[in-house]
Amino acid sequence: MEANLRWAAVTAVAPVAWGTNYFVTRGFLPPDHALYGAAIRALPAGLVLLALCRKLPRGAWWWRSAVLGLLNVSVFFALVYIASQLLPTSVASTVMATSPLTMMLIAWPLVSERPRGAHLAGAATGLAGVCLMLLAGTETVNVAGVLASAAAMVMSSFGYILAKRWSPDVDVLAATTWQLVAGGLFLLPVAAAVEGPPPALPMPTLLAFAYVALVATALAFVAWFAGLRHLPAGTVGLIGLLNPATGVLLGTAIAGEALTVQQLCGLALVLTGVVLGRPARARQRGSNQAPAHPVPDGRAAPKPAPCEH
Repeated sequence: MEANLRWAAVTAVAPVAWGTNYFVTRGFLPPDHALYGAAIRALPAGLVLLALCRKLPRGAWWWRSAVLGLLNVSVFFALVYIASQLLPTSVASTVMATSPLTMMLIAWPLVSERPRGAHLAGAATGLAGVCLMLLAGTETVNVAGVLASAAAMVMSSFGYILAKRWSPDVDVLAATTWQLVAGGLFLLPVAAAVEGPPPALPMPTLLAFAYVALVATALAFVAWFAGLRHLPAGTVGLIGLLNPATGVLLGTAIAGEALTVQQLCGLALVLTGVVLGRPARARQRGSNQAPAHPVPDGRAAPKPAPCEH
């Protein structure tokens, strides 16, 4: 029980940091450089982790890192950057709140985890909450921003399921490092070709990028993948609700965004939907200690090897 609480606290770092990322990106980063913004977020974070974990991919992990880097980093970061610039912090983070439910649906064909009736009910409830949140705002919701946020959510959900399927044989720090470095390297030439010269980085912007890269990326992704390794997926999904909660809190208390009663009801439906859709195993275990995270063939995942220095 104590170990579970400790890993839950570690995992919570990720959604809280991601919730603050919307606020920092919208308020302090250049709005017209989504590709450079994503690259500056990913590559420095990956290089910092690579300095800590001096380990290169081997065998299939060269192409796996490239695939996961594209899904979880390159495309995902660019779409999140666009959504953060076009949407209020509370709306952008609420759309992402449906990610645990989407992961359940994607896991059905990829890892043969068929969603139960409670999963489908949770998906329907969460979708209703998102619609209520977006259609009841005090300001016009940017459709392009919503589409970018939804695409980012689907992309990362697919990438997380692939990471779940592929990662039991490598340590968390190494797998996270390879994804971030690969994603950042993919982004740089595309950013140069599409957006031209990199944006100017005055000190406030540079400090904002430092926070986004080191805290909302390097630290957050290591914490998130560590949680997926040590806790049941349902537990991690519920902890992920701190993402929209943080976004709404910052958007209303600091950024001055208005939040109507109807939007609060929509957010409540999203949270209810995720609770309904959590795996039955997590509900039945209650406070029991979580088992090792299963791999696709049903065996217990081996304990991750320490990072080589």
